Parts: sequence; C-alpha cells; structure tokens
Amino acid sequence: MSDLSTRLDRLLRDLPRRYPGPGGAIAVLQKGEVLVRHAWGFANAERRIAFTPRTLFRMCSITKQFTCGTMLQAVPAPEALDGAIRARLPELGDATPGVRHLAHNQSGLRDYWAVAMLHGAPAESAFGDVEAARVIAGTASLQFTPGTRYAYCNQNFRLISDALQDVTGRSFAELLRSHIFGPIGMDSAILAAETAAMPDGTEGYEGMQATGFRPAVNRVIWTGDAGLGASLDDMIAWERHIDATRDDAESLHARLAAPVTFADGAVAPYGFGLGRAEAFGTPVLGHGGALRGWRSHRLYAPAERISVVVMFNHLSDANAAATEALAAMLGAATPQPDATLPPPDWLGGYVEPETGLAVRIDSAAPGMLRLRFGHGAERLELLADGSAGNGRTRLRPTPEGLRMDRPQENQASLLRPCQGVAPADIAGRYRCAELGADLLVSDGGGVPYGGFSGHLGQGRMEQLEPIGPDLWALPCWRALDHTPPGDWTLSFRRDASGRVSGATVGCWLARGLDYGRVAEPPPI
Repeated sequence: MSDLSTRLDRLLRDLPRRYPGPGGAIAVLQKGEVLVRHAWGFANAERRIAFTPRTLFRMCSITKQFTCGTMLQAVPAPEALDGAIRARLPELGDATPGVRHLAHNQSGLRDYWAVAMLHGAPAESAFGDVEAARVIAGTASLQFTPGTRYAYCNQNFRLISDALQDVTGRSFAELLRSHIFGPIGMDSAILAAETAAMPDGTEGYEGMQATGFRPAVNRVIWTGDAGLGASLDDMIAWERHIDATRDDAESLHARLAAPVTFADGAVAPYGFGLGRAEAFGTPVLGHGGALRGWRSHRLYAPAERISVVVMFNHLSDANAAATEALAAMLGAATPQPDATLPPPDWLGGYVEPETGLAVRIDSAAPGMLRLRFGHGAERLELLADGSAGNGRTRLRPTPEGLRMDRPQENQASLLRPCQGVAPADIAGRYRCAELGADLLVSDGGGVPYGGFSGHLGQGRMEQLEPIGPDLWALPCWRALDHTPPGDWTLSFRRDASGRVSGATVGCWLARGLDYGRVAEPPPI
C-alpha cells in the first residue's frame, strides 16, 4: 500500500472519532479522479436514515460561488444588475455599492443576519422574504466606502440573486438549474431555500458528544447567500468540472477565481464567492458553509489539482477536517507553536480606532494567544520576534504601540489601549434612529445586563462584560445564522456633566451604529 493510501485510510478511520456527531461525508479528488467518496453515520438519527454520498445536504455559504457563477453566466456583464440592487436599497441613493463590490464582500453593507439581532430577532424565529426585504431596505448608511475594505456580508449575495430574478424574470432556482446544475451534472442539487426541512429527511443537529445531540430548529429562508442543497456526488461533479476546464481561461471557474483587488490596487483575498488563501505552502481556493446543525467546507488546490469536500450534519469544524484531508494528500504536517515562548506583556483590552470595536487579547495555550475582534475568536501563534500571527492577522509591538495588520481586510491600525475600570452607571434605554431599534441596559442587582429589541421581537438579556472605561461587551451566543455575530461592542459616551448620553454599538459584521439614551430603565 502506498504512503498516500495509508494516509487516506488513516484519515477516514479517524474523522468520525475526531469530529463525532450523527453523520458526515467526505470526497477527495486529484486530477479529476475520485480518491475518496465516503459517508458515515446517519442523515436522520431518529428515522435511522443513513448518510450516503447521495444524501442531500445544506451547503450554506458554499452557495455564494454558485450565485456568482449564475450571475456570470446569465447576464452579459454583472453591472446590468446595479439598477435592481439600487432599487432594493432606496435609502442609500448614490452611495449604493455596485454588484462587483457585493460579489467580492467589499460593499460596506452591514450583514443582515447580524442586524436582525439588533432588531430583537429570537434565535429560532421565522425570518423569510418579507423580513429580509425590510431589514435590507432600511439600510441608510455604510460601514466603509465600497471597495476599500473586506467584510463578510451574507446579504451581498441575497441581493445578487434577487437582482438576477428582477432582471431576467426567472426564478433563482430556475437560473441555478439551467446555468449550473444541468450543464455540470449536479443532478440532485436544488435551491433549498426553506431551512425547516430537507426533502429527503436529512436533519441537522445541535449539541456535542458529551451532552448529546438534538435536531436543530431553523426557520429562515435563504437564497443566493446560502440556499444550495446538494449531495456529495453533486459536489464531486462540481470538482470534476473545475479540473476538466482548468486550462480554459474563459471557463466558469477561471472567471470566478480571477484575481481581485481593492480600490487602491491591493490584492484582495476574496472574490466572486471564493476565498483565496494558502495552506501548507500552496495556494488554495475555497469556502465554508454553516447553519445551526450543518457544517461544510470545500477547497481546491489548483497547483496540485486537489479537491476536498467535507460535510457534517452537526457543528464540528468542517474547515479543520478539510485541512486535515489536504495535509494527508500533500504529506504535510501541521506546524506546532513554540510552547516555550512566554505570554507577551501586551495582553489585555484595546480599541481598534477605525471600526470602534473592542480588541481583547489573552493566552489560549502554551505558545498561543486568543484574539477577539472579528467574526469569531482567532488563535494566533507566538513568534520569536515578539509578534503573533496566523497567516490572516498579525499583532506586533512597535515603539508607537501595538499594531494589528489584517491584510485580508486591507486594514492595518495602531490599537488604542483600554485600561481601567468600567463604571457601571450605564443603565438606560437607548435608541438607534437609523434602525428604529432599542438597546435596554438594566442593573441586575449591581451587575449590568443588556438586550436588543425592534420590529423582529425582543432579544434575551445577557450579562455585560467590562473591558475598560465606558467599554463593554454584550455576548451573543445564538443567532438566526449558525455562527452568532460575536460579542457586540458597546462604547458609551458622556455629556459635559459626566452622565452617559449614548453609545456606539457594533460587531465586525455590523459596526458603527449610533444609539442615543432616551430613558432611564424600568426597575427589574
């Protein structure tokens, strides 16, 4: 048996144990040849439906590349959709981003799944076309100038699919079938927009092995942002199509993977629904997908002509599993941190000045740090030169202070230290005029709690975490989407008398929203 066969056999043996849950599937291809096509466990544990390569699966955000592919196939030039997009963002006027800004996640729009939480949406509430249109149409400002920064934003791709329907007069499901699924041979792929159920009974699960699994409840409707339903065999057809057309500069995947830049000419690491990165020293294209109960990841290493697709109907890390499969194909080892390096003296709380978001840095493990700033917590490896990084983010001390470089977002900044005690006199009701939504901060027996409310409901109250003077975090543990938007930064401001008069609220997905204090809170 070859070394590669041994590594792949070990991978298939270990995956169900390293990422335990009801079921999963994996495919590995090289040069168009299927080396691994394997499924295990149950697509529906209660009904004892086996997980097979033909099981329909929610691919979630992997949809985005197919949305962009449909756009490139269906209209002569993407800019033909700009007018329809502008019509769905009536408050923005001339500030409305163009369709290419949307396709490259450079629009400056706040993510509508995050904004929905500010409108008080409970995690398992219904969120359909009407709710989505209202949240999107209420957009009155941007969080950065289009083209200058990267920020993940699901509604970018929903807007593209909606605009495609407006311009072509055809449903997005029909457009996907005629331009992508049919020609490529993705025979069972569908637009599975309603997340409440899959037509073949496949179920997604919350929980973990230690506490048990339960069916995940989802009541949202996704379209171009995350609506793809596909089997492992469908995704194998997509990967084989990519390899078969690799030498054609006009092929669909070549156009999706074409280089993308920011407005200043800097290379952008994301475009047309595909992330551009590097793993084990080789370029990689790919994307992940997630909804409560579902995790998937696909990647393609063009130099080696390797494709990997991983699906879990539970919340294990599909990205990590796909990376393990790529490592097995390459015979590569995952670098280990230097556990002898001591924690630096610059741990603590900061503010990133451009976004106004809190930055919290603490130790994660020997030789590793945890950074809380973006969509989720990041692990950074300590380096011998006193810096820390992970290939996407770098923290390094300078004579001027701690610098954070995030080239994938075209952003670099000097962090502002946030030291001292956070006064607890922040209780009150605050209102965001732009959203027509409220933030309530209550004194719960000497401990501040906060919660959002608006036209989507009343969110739960969460205990606030102090960071520094007038800087607090409001945790968001569960959300409409699988991955919550992360902790909300609450940056309070005071008037000349020292009384709290308002707050700026934001997270990486939706930042820079102004809330004015309108009333004292009612007693608990």
